[in-house]
Amino acid sequence: MRLQSVRPATLSGLYRDLLVHGGKEARPLSRATVDYVHAILRKAFNDAVRSDQLLVTNPAERAKRPRGGPRGLREVWTAEQLRTFLNAASHHRLSAFFRVAAYTGARRGEVSNLRWADIDWDAPALRIKGSVGIIAGQRVEGTTKSGRERLVSLDAGTVDVLRDLRRKQVENQLALGDAWTETGHVFTSGDGVPINPDSMTALMAKTIRAYNAALPPDVPALPVARLHDLRHVHATHLLLAGVPVHVVADRLGHADPAITLRVYAHVLRQHAAGVADVFAAAIEPGHDATPAAANDSSAHPGAAALLARPLASPDLEPENPRSLSL
Repeated sequence: MRLQSVRPATLSGLYRDLLVHGGKEARPLSRATVDYVHAILRKAFNDAVRSDQLLVTNPAERAKRPRGGPRGLREVWTAEQLRTFLNAASHHRLSAFFRVAAYTGARRGEVSNLRWADIDWDAPALRIKGSVGIIAGQRVEGTTKSGRERLVSLDAGTVDVLRDLRRKQVENQLALGDAWTETGHVFTSGDGVPINPDSMTALMAKTIRAYNAALPPDVPALPVARLHDLRHVHATHLLLAGVPVHVVADRLGHADPAITLRVYAHVLRQHAAGVADVFAAAIEPGHDATPAAANDSSAHPGAAALLARPLASPDLEPENPRSLSL
């Protein structure tokens, strides 16, 4: 079949067939595997549209994937829990990776793909140009999920962390001399080779386990989280702080703010609890903007209280160790 002949219905039929008898000896494949196939095809067709201009539209965008039951909810770390994790990871040479992921909302593959040339120290900001994934054990670079570059602003603290990392990397490079492999990447192994994204996923899990193992019995454990959950932490706290959805969507690299609305609908519903009183306070001088039910322990907490406790986040963007962080 010619590439130009592929239609959304073609891919929808493929997904149904894979789900029923796409495995070895015609055995069914899991929905996660079919989702992975869809992600790879969507990426390939997106490149055909944007990079090679072989197609006008991406048929995978409108293809229907088989749906299963609802996925479980995950807890999003509170600000205190994020600080706890970053502090626990601070001893590691690559701790800056987690800081950048949490403070920019970038995907694992996007952070892994960063070069020093992508950092605008004056703005300050990151230019996210592409992504990295592991396929068949090989590090593969490609475009971002949306196929677009984006500029993500940086806070002063993250800039300091990156400057310190750059200084240490240069010192290491000078010490190794010809043994150093220069690629220009921000996050590398000790000899300059770009990191394997899977290694960072494993390092995060190892750090959480080590922190919890050392806790006294009366101290609450740090909830288990994936590297991709740092992206959820970033988006959730921005939305609860009142940052407009379209701004958050642009920062996350969502092609359409509707994606952000769908993924974080629960956060927006929680944040809307006191909106009526905010409006009343703007129109009626002297009106108390505090929600009327704020003092009722059974009422829904306001945004400030929500930021202090774990929030349920839908597992709609699963981190697949094999994927290109699509």
